Amino acid sequence: MTQWKPGWTNRSPEEGDLVLALSGPGVVKPENGWLHSCDSAMLAGSLRDAVSLGAYGGRDVFVTEVPESIVQGQEVVSLREALLMMTDSPADMLSTGFQVWQWWRDHRYCGRCGEETGVHPRERAKWCEPCGIPWYPRLAPCVIVVIRRNDRLLLAKSSRTRRDFYSLIAGFVEPGESLEGAVHREVKEETGLDVNNIRYHASEPWPFPHQLMVGFFADYAGGELVLQEEELADAGWFLPGNTPPVPPETTISGRLIRAMEKEISRGGIPV
Repeated sequence: MTQWKPGWTNRSPEEGDLVLALSGPGVVKPENGWLHSCDSAMLAGSLRDAVSLGAYGGRDVFVTEVPESIVQGQEVVSLREALLMMTDSPADMLSTGFQVWQWWRDHRYCGRCGEETGVHPRERAKWCEPCGIPWYPRLAPCVIVVIRRNDRLLLAKSSRTRRDFYSLIAGFVEPGESLEGAVHREVKEETGLDVNNIRYHASEPWPFPHQLMVGFFADYAGGELVLQEEELADAGWFLPGNTPPVPPETTISGRLIRAMEKEISRGGIPV
């Protein structure tokens, strides 16, 4: 979305601004596009809680939540549907909006003293006056990895999803752990396999609710598939172009899979 630019202002919405309207787990989508005009009657009563996100086409964008009773009859698109199924969705803007709103809602009170927080005067943060500390938007780093074994790649189906997708091994980084250490541990725990030659490929914000997904390539180094059943329902080695359904390239998992398929198909040998 070339016209989207993340940013921050501590002012309230004004005439001419745009608003990303959320309702429950979804986005209230207008007939055209994804943003509402600030003067929309639907937003009356919700703008006082709106939070700055950035700018789109030179106009400031805010995010707020609208009660479900007000949006009846309007199209509400879940965030997962927008990111996984709609190739024209403004993924960067939607991800930022959901993460910022989640943070704003979760930090209305100080986690140390319990007092109500205010707005930091100079940066995107909630401010606790008694404690003198800022509360910034939280990010939880995660790793996601595509594993190569000669001319095949490992794909796995989660035990927790109803979608007929095969995807990649992923998990949270634990305290005191490096990103590469998390890759080794998650792969071993979920599949029983060992990997080596771990190399960074790309990253992506993942707003469920506040992850940063860091994507890697890795090579099979030994072991047999032994699945962690509470995490994986199935897994296997697949040739490029002969895989089960995988996530779209609007997601980091989809892009990692396609990139690895191209590397294998070109005959590239991991270094």
